[in-house]
Amino acid sequence: MGIDFDKALGLHPEALKLRAERTKILASNIANESTPGYQARDIDFASTLASVVNDEGGAGLALDTDALYRVPNQPSQDGNTVELGVEQAAFSQNASDFQTSLTFLNMKLKGLAKAISGQ
Repeated sequence: MGIDFDKALGLHPEALKLRAERTKILASNIANESTPGYQARDIDFASTLASVVNDEGGAGLALDTDALYRVPNQPSQDGNTVELGVEQAAFSQNASDFQTSLTFLNMKLKGLAKAISGQ
């Protein structure tokens, strides 16, 4: 009898992939803070994760279509919608959430290792 890792690990592997992709998007926003006309983007993590988990066909992440443009609190004259404080806060929160997902995945794997070894 084999172990079905998809069931055993739950949604944590998909959450880690999605958090890593969100990190790239947020880092791009921060890097383009002074680029005229740059439009800040982000994803709705909860809805994107739900669509990935519920996707039976295995299409995976389609972040190009899932990424949304941010509406700035203080519009700039050059059309750039990146607000450094907002982006840094989102990046920090995403990093913390990534670590939490990694911790949950690690606990699941340790539990599986104990079950396999008969402890």
